[in-house]
Amino acid sequence: MNKTEVIERTAEYARETLHSDSSGHDWWHVARVHRLARELGAGEGADLYVVELAALLHDISDYKLNGGDLDEGPRRAFAWLVGLGEPEDLARAVADIIATMSFKGAGTVSAMPTIEGKVVQDADRLDALGAIGVARAFAYGGFKGEPMHLPDLPPHLHASVDDYLNRQGTTINHFHEKLLLLKDRMNTPGARRLAERRHRVLEQFLADFLTEWDAGDLT
Repeated sequence: MNKTEVIERTAEYARETLHSDSSGHDWWHVARVHRLARELGAGEGADLYVVELAALLHDISDYKLNGGDLDEGPRRAFAWLVGLGEPEDLARAVADIIATMSFKGAGTVSAMPTIEGKVVQDADRLDALGAIGVARAFAYGGFKGEPMHLPDLPPHLHASVDDYLNRQGTTINHFHEKLLLLKDRMNTPGARRLAERRHRVLEQFLADFLTEWDAGDLT
């Protein structure tokens, strides 16, 4: 099986697995991340085969949706690629990216040791910003049964992975606890450029939301 066939089979696997997701981690999220990662990776001279496979498989079993199992996603990605006949070192490189890339709290570091990991992490984080980032935040909040906003509940900047995994909050607080922090955590120049505009969309949305929450537009 050549590389094009492996990518096509992997895309179909992700599409079939995630097509019914309603949490914002669906196939179309993966497709957007795949496109962004491919473009960012080309600009950085990354191994695009590793980049594309990691982007396509990065949410095959997201820990936020599988009961908190951090190992299931990397394990399934590794097994899938080895099952297609890919060498274990390639499968491990992809699995290692998936194991490390996720945001796990304001006080934690998710540093990526390879350029392939950096661009996939950037692509995933870019899809949490901008207009689509706003939509995904509320899709996820609704999926988890979180309230949109509780004015008396301040954001909590989680200091550890366990703290973040056990978070209980609101969608508006999630902007402060994660989304607004992403712009300054991009790895590549291309991602930093895109993040500037998308970050401003988040800021404007929050300003409008809070104005309307308090009926501040009456005056």
